[in-house]
Amino acid sequence: MTGKWKSVRFDPDIVMMTRRKTLQSLAAGFGASLGSTVLPSFGNGNKLISSASGGPKRVIFFMQNQGFEPGTCIPDGMGHSGSLAKAKLPEPISALEPFKDRLHIISGLHGIHTSPSHSAFFGALGGYRGSDGVPPSASTIDYELSKALPDTLLPHLCIGMDSLENMKTKPTVANLSASGAGQPIFMHSNPNHLYQTLYGGISKGEIRKQHEARSGMLERIGQLAAAKGGALPLSDKQRYGEFVGGFEDMNGLRERLGKVSDHLRNFAPKVDARYSSPEFETDWHDVLLDLGISSLKSGITNVLTIGSGRGEIFGSWKGLGVEKQGHNLGHMTQKDNPIWIKIRQYNSRMLVKIMEELESVPEGSGTMMDNTLIVYTSNNADKQHTNGANWPVMLLGNCDGIFKSGCFTHVEGKRPINTLYSTILGSVGVSCDRFNMSEKMAKKFDSGSGPLKEILA
Repeated sequence: MTGKWKSVRFDPDIVMMTRRKTLQSLAAGFGASLGSTVLPSFGNGNKLISSASGGPKRVIFFMQNQGFEPGTCIPDGMGHSGSLAKAKLPEPISALEPFKDRLHIISGLHGIHTSPSHSAFFGALGGYRGSDGVPPSASTIDYELSKALPDTLLPHLCIGMDSLENMKTKPTVANLSASGAGQPIFMHSNPNHLYQTLYGGISKGEIRKQHEARSGMLERIGQLAAAKGGALPLSDKQRYGEFVGGFEDMNGLRERLGKVSDHLRNFAPKVDARYSSPEFETDWHDVLLDLGISSLKSGITNVLTIGSGRGEIFGSWKGLGVEKQGHNLGHMTQKDNPIWIKIRQYNSRMLVKIMEELESVPEGSGTMMDNTLIVYTSNNADKQHTNGANWPVMLLGNCDGIFKSGCFTHVEGKRPINTLYSTILGSVGVSCDRFNMSEKMAKKFDSGSGPLKEILA
């Protein structure tokens, strides 16, 4: 594919399209509804299981668009690296104050090579040049971690939050995650669709009816697609096979979810009016977060990517009392700005909810949160129209002492965000000196080599 990535969703009128276009759109849409490419890899038995003692068992990426100004997260007076114990967190992230011992604020990484400006898009998590409408040039860190962590039913789930209008008209978009060059991973933005995918088989009433109708349609189209590909020219067979594979994987996921239905009933969120009749976009943001958390607690997935603003220059938070939306939000200073204080506080409350929910589930000798790493940053580095010279990041969780926490670190030298990603990969047992960066690129953009020692205990 070339050009801007389009969201694809099922439409009853799609049967009026040509057979070839129908199959392409359906397969891509169903793959997208899982936060996957049209040829996802569910239950890959060849994964590298973590060999790192105390490494994370799950990782969450929270990407807020429009930038992450250092002044909104670095405590006043902290000009140098040091402990957060006696520091007071800035108002935008004040909700994290009780969790300071698990927090690591990082400043000084860069992403100049990603050309972030309005957004680095896939480059934010890929560590390479990205741009609007440009397909990914390689896989992203969240996907690579999903391959390295132990198997789950759905190794990687992406959810995207935007205005109600955008989430309804474009329920799936791909801007942040990728499984390889030219292979975007879609974010799910309609909580009704995602609920049907994850929990439709254990639901009742209308949700169950829709799930069964969709399942039957998938099986019939999958059988038809598999039977009709033999006569295609050789040049088309491989691509056609990918679409057939998309249907097979979708059907396979449904079967695997069905086998653990009794287990899933313990974690399925309660469906309320926010799903069908949201007053504000934040109603859908909140239930999407609930679905993401439930997928982690139930073990459906171990990598969750949250795109607040969906990696673009849009976004809306009218439910917080913020009337301005979209591109205009990026044209204002964030520090001490009442609008951005509200948005960042909302993010922080979401982070707290994730931690508290995972803290409530026992795991090993501790809790799920003890084995979880949360990475909070922006796809825009520090601001909109940035050159990416400073890319602030917050880490939450130390994973049994693997990562430093309770501190602020200003990274000296010229270290790219790729270094952070290779360090996280190392923590799950995957040796990676440089993530998506050649030696030639490193000579220009990386003054060091190996892991980012400043974040390791």
